[in-house]
Amino acid sequence: MTTIPDKLRQAALDYHEFPIPGKIQTAISKPMLTQQDLSLAYTPGVAEPVKEIAKNPEAAYLYTNKTNLVAVITNGTAVLGLGNTGALASKPVMEGKAALFKHFADIDVFDIELDCDNPQDLVDTIARMAPTFGGINLEDIKAPECFFVEAELKKRLNIPVLHDDQQGTAIVVAAALLNALELQEKKLSDVRIVCLGAGAAGIATARLLQSLGARKENIFMVDREGVIHHERLDLNEQKSEFALVTNKRTLQDAMKNADVFIGVSGARLVTKDMIKSMSQKPVVFALSNPEPEILPEQVMQVRDDAIIATGRSDYPNQVNNVLCFPYLFRGALDVRASTINDAMQLAAVHAIKELAKEPVPDEVLIAYGIERSIEFGPAYLLPKPIDPRLKQKVSSAVATAAIKSGAAKT
Repeated sequence: MTTIPDKLRQAALDYHEFPIPGKIQTAISKPMLTQQDLSLAYTPGVAEPVKEIAKNPEAAYLYTNKTNLVAVITNGTAVLGLGNTGALASKPVMEGKAALFKHFADIDVFDIELDCDNPQDLVDTIARMAPTFGGINLEDIKAPECFFVEAELKKRLNIPVLHDDQQGTAIVVAAALLNALELQEKKLSDVRIVCLGAGAAGIATARLLQSLGARKENIFMVDREGVIHHERLDLNEQKSEFALVTNKRTLQDAMKNADVFIGVSGARLVTKDMIKSMSQKPVVFALSNPEPEILPEQVMQVRDDAIIATGRSDYPNQVNNVLCFPYLFRGALDVRASTINDAMQLAAVHAIKELAKEPVPDEVLIAYGIERSIEFGPAYLLPKPIDPRLKQKVSSAVATAAIKSGAAKT
């Protein structure tokens, strides 16, 4: 992992320590100033909503903060680019996720770090605490266990469950890719795609791209051992889903004449020669953070016809999950959805995609210190994360999709 300057390191530590430790806190939402307030907030008044919820569990959405409360849960086995740091060390990241939920979508969050490596135990623990919440955001759980945990919780619970490293990443990648292909005058159904990284993000992205029209035979998944092909005996269930009948074995083999590269793996794994071997008008999404699979300037040295995105904020076209996850949950909570289904995810893709084509508000330009207007094009595939229109546009699209698909309870 790339080290950061000592000055920035100290600034990050100070930010988290002062004026009080951490990034989030709870607040009281009702007055508690008089004897009457206290009698309503606790005994005897609190007995009334208890009785109503006991009769009808849906009443919890009327009388408690379940209606606007999400759990951000991890076991710390795959934290950012740091790996298995353990549950406690993951807490700053989960607090950060909670702060983003609140800032961008006004959703309250409890961050929960579980000291639990066994996938079944993790499922059971989360399921037992689920009555507290209106939704559950899984975070930084290693693959392939993350697939099992998410799938089991979706079976057992009637509230939205999302593994942001999977669906959140996939939605933003898909929105950016559809716009990039439009600019390159290519169709998703025709392009050859190389996905480097077959963990949570890679598998989820490939699945979502298929649902949008990409052909399975055109998706070359590559992991540490090379191309995922039908003769390999070391594949888990998720990787086997993408095993191709092909004679390609290496990343270099797969990159030749590819139209799209999606990297969700690690730093410096792609060479300029690989980029040179791609088809005309390639799309290169080097999303490893903090250091991409290949730097944009290296791509531009060998291809002046490429459209490039990274996961970093200091380059154009940052693929950032914050464009998605707060608003997926905002839309789901607003209609008391029982799940976040495919229709809701696709609605988010198209809402983000189309917003990039609308004029950018002045407040966004000012916030980024940009003096000229921004227009949809090779250097602007996605809205900026602070664009205030995201909350309304994406959340309402998700809520509408939930209603139309039957996922909404209201």
